[in-house]
Amino acid sequence: MDIELASKISHTAKKIDGIVSSHLISETEKKSELSLRPTDFSHYIGQDYIKNNVSLMIDSARSRNATLDHMLFSGPPGLGKTSLALLISKSMNVNHHVISGPALEKKGDLASILTQLQTGDILFIDEIHRLPISIEEILYSAMEDFRIDIIIGQGPSARTMRIDLNAFSLIGATTKSGMLSAPLRDRFVGNFHFEYYSSQELEKILAMNSKILNLNLSSSTLAHITERCRGTPRIANRVLRRIRDYCVVKNLVDLDKADLIQAFKLMDIDSIGLDNLDRKFLKTMRDFYQGGPVGIESMAATLSEDRETLETVVEPFLLKEGLIIRTSRGRVLTQKSLDHLGTI
Repeated sequence: MDIELASKISHTAKKIDGIVSSHLISETEKKSELSLRPTDFSHYIGQDYIKNNVSLMIDSARSRNATLDHMLFSGPPGLGKTSLALLISKSMNVNHHVISGPALEKKGDLASILTQLQTGDILFIDEIHRLPISIEEILYSAMEDFRIDIIIGQGPSARTMRIDLNAFSLIGATTKSGMLSAPLRDRFVGNFHFEYYSSQELEKILAMNSKILNLNLSSSTLAHITERCRGTPRIANRVLRRIRDYCVVKNLVDLDKADLIQAFKLMDIDSIGLDNLDRKFLKTMRDFYQGGPVGIESMAATLSEDRETLETVVEPFLLKEGLIIRTSRGRVLTQKSLDHLGTI
């Protein structure tokens, strides 16, 4: 490797130490309530279609003594994409490297990470759709041929330096798969979309994690909690921690329905799982725009919120529950939404 190039990559690697994290998944993990992530596939509830296909790909790679194929995980936030990537690394007994797409600003950032990967390592890129195009193009040859081409110098004296990489697996996660370019999307062998969880699946997750948090919750209590968790494990675990805090402060051994309602009132979560921003979104459509249609830019400006927050965090659940619909002219409130607002 060119000495000057090696020096630049080494310098960039030191600079991004605070961006990328790496650890050996095979090391014994400390069991702590700080993390409610599943520790193995038997504890990973839901997404059976994806889990079965991923298990097949893992078994195949092991049998062939080969590197795992590249995978793309898409779907709303909080549905277990990162957790599954961690389980895959643990199952393959390889290093797991995590980085966020927006954190990669220059080609040298990605090049320094790729050159540090060992054979079989897994590189997990969250929000991969936010990679700059110039950096995304480096991934094409890296994923297919395990090499990258770096241009050294400028003008007539510029030359291309080819760097061979160790075979690695890329797992990309995105909340907006439509924003990925076709050339990048086509290079993923496994392309999996995560769906919202059913009430039964969420109840199983809550029952398992309530034991980790030393909470004694009845099946009826778990069912009430599930109704307000928006079909999302991340929200379910967050709510569970808040309920744990409520029980500790109130010195409660068992949680009855009245206590549960009071806990949700403190969290500002209503009977169908809407929080303050959700209700503000719906009320703004009703009061300012007569129920719509209204464009997302207008809503973002009125609410003083980022458009991406509304599209990624707020709207998916409202659309799923039939509280709003999208039309060619903009968002429109449904009768179900108006009925719910009338009870608040």
